[in-house]
Amino acid sequence: MPNDTAQQPGMTWLIFALMTVASWGVYGVFLHTGQMAMADPVNGRYKAFLFVGIAYFLTAVLAPLAILLMNGASWQMPMKGMTWSLVAGIVGAMGAFCVLLAFGAKGAPPVVMAIVFAGAPIVNAVVSLAMHPPAGGLSTIRWQFVAGLLLAALGGCLVTLYRPMDRPAARPQAGGGAATAPAAKH
Repeated sequence: MPNDTAQQPGMTWLIFALMTVASWGVYGVFLHTGQMAMADPVNGRYKAFLFVGIAYFLTAVLAPLAILLMNGASWQMPMKGMTWSLVAGIVGAMGAFCVLLAFGAKGAPPVVMAIVFAGAPIVNAVVSLAMHPPAGGLSTIRWQFVAGLLLAALGGCLVTLYRPMDRPAARPQAGGGAATAPAAKH
């Protein structure tokens, strides 16, 4: 009996999707940490982004180049494919840069990244549907899909409205002792 499972897609895509979630989930925190560790309040974010660019070069240029060489790939590439891929890289890099600018404008990493990751799927869905509408038209979109987009938007709003607040500095009490600051209200 032949092995038919080798020809079925399986769940490998989900593993890679979850690896992306993990990678991008720590991206903002690591980027903010790198920006702060540059110890340059004026140019630290740009210095951090420079190293993001170096990392992109190592990961997005050298790795696929090595794979293409190992696979003996053809170097013929259609202009449309090159153009859309370049545009994708530009908007991706713009997004990464805008994350740094948001941090520089005093956006907290948990809030900035929650808004990014709640909003990006909504933008992705709208643009994907506009560029590649379903076979039966937009009327074939299920209500659960729309509900998921609305819940993503609601999640971004809730994270923004009820973000963890920094505790105020402790105030000295009469009598010389320091009072503990009350927990921040949301």
